[in-house]
Amino acid sequence: MVVDYSLYLVTDSTKAILKDGHLPSIVKAAIEGGVTIVQYRDKTSDTADLIKNAKELHAITKQYGVPLLINDRVDVAIASGVEGVHIGQDDMDLATARNLLGKDAIIGVTAQSEEEALRAAGGDADYLGLGTVFATPTKENTKSIVGCAGVRSMLSALSVNNHKIKTVCIGGINASNVQRVLYQTGSSDGPSLDGVAVVSAIIAASDPKESAQELKSLITSPAPFATSSSKKTDITTESVPEAVKKLGEVSPLCHNMTNLVVQNFAANVAICIGASPIMSNNGLEARDLAKLGGSLVVNMGTVTPEGVSNYLLAVTAYNAAGGPVVFDPVGAGATQQRRDAVKTLMAEGYFDLIKGNEGEIKTVAGMRGEQQKGVDSGASTLSMEEKSDIVRSLAHRERNVVLMTGKVDILSDGQRIVFIENGHEYLANITGSGCTLGTTISAFMAVNKDDKMLAALAGILMYEIAAEVAARRDDVRGPGTFVPVFLDELYAIRENTQKGDHTWLKAARTRSGG
Repeated sequence: MVVDYSLYLVTDSTKAILKDGHLPSIVKAAIEGGVTIVQYRDKTSDTADLIKNAKELHAITKQYGVPLLINDRVDVAIASGVEGVHIGQDDMDLATARNLLGKDAIIGVTAQSEEEALRAAGGDADYLGLGTVFATPTKENTKSIVGCAGVRSMLSALSVNNHKIKTVCIGGINASNVQRVLYQTGSSDGPSLDGVAVVSAIIAASDPKESAQELKSLITSPAPFATSSSKKTDITTESVPEAVKKLGEVSPLCHNMTNLVVQNFAANVAICIGASPIMSNNGLEARDLAKLGGSLVVNMGTVTPEGVSNYLLAVTAYNAAGGPVVFDPVGAGATQQRRDAVKTLMAEGYFDLIKGNEGEIKTVAGMRGEQQKGVDSGASTLSMEEKSDIVRSLAHRERNVVLMTGKVDILSDGQRIVFIENGHEYLANITGSGCTLGTTISAFMAVNKDDKMLAALAGILMYEIAAEVAARRDDVRGPGTFVPVFLDELYAIRENTQKGDHTWLKAARTRSGG
């Protein structure tokens, strides 16, 4: 039997989710909206009612040629004549379930770790339910929240061990995150999910058919922020002048959510490079701003609970519009509040580029025991090879671009990696230089979406070479005189590039890694 797992509905009969809805009617409407497989899950009804309800639901699903599975209860599946069961790690073992149901039954198994996934795949399961992806009210005893990264690690383990088994993910999936989940759990050259399982997104919806139609449409469409799956060519500086020129011609909106100390400097930098800045920490404005084709910078310099809520509103809006989002997790490892904020933001939104110093990137990557002192990176504890591995693996995990700043900047999209040795020590002695580098990169990404890593490289080189040129000028005597001259040199690079003068780029000191 060929089974389509793309939109998998798991029912819920609890009052909190079902409310006063009629489950058979909801299931029928959901199938008409695009649901391809249904699991009847009911943890409270007695056996007689479970069988009665299963038969009623099966009469509907058979009419549409959609398989019906029973959660946990093999006896109910046999009595009601449905197509199979889904069992958890604490339910009947897979071998026994297969022996009772026969070789033609569909049997799915929940997996929350690589070990569980491999064991089930090797034990004759038909598909795996991977998760829980996000926190969800439908399960009180969730063992662990694995996130997109956890799902992807399980998919990779299955692929490495040559298990060709169908997979769906479950846990908090809805219309606002389904495309991001499918994008971040997949890869351009590796395994991907066969579908997503949803519960409340359909069961609790006011119009289950419409909700299923929306989810189906999102599942079959690429995420607005997705880049081409084709392998990018080796990155060089040859395309940088064109990127600089395009930025000046388009003048994209550059939406900064940053601290008050930096806002004026960031706005001036954006104007000098050719972007159009707006400084707004109000997440309610983001839906309108995201429609203007620009980019967003989320700078966590002065993080507060209210600020995190506003960040999430803005990131959601820009993700939906396909506008690039740059995340600057300032001081990510300094306090528990900042670590929690990073975890929340990473779970709820997609960031096209994550920029930070060594300590910040280590925190985002999930390295335990990383403690920052304030917003500074502190003394490096890693070799260049170790730093490169962290940057590349984080970019691969998040399917985005990662920049670790330092004496040598490390930039990677998970496949390619570039080391940049430009910049000047004055940048470390003025307020907001790291924040405004994020502003610069986001502006370049707004007009160079096809290759976000190249966009980031262009922004870094323009920014850091301008700093070098400014620091050499006779009228610069220190950080105080450096800032206005730095702005002048950013503007000069923009103007000279528009005229076809690319000599400034000869100062670039970059090398590609293996």
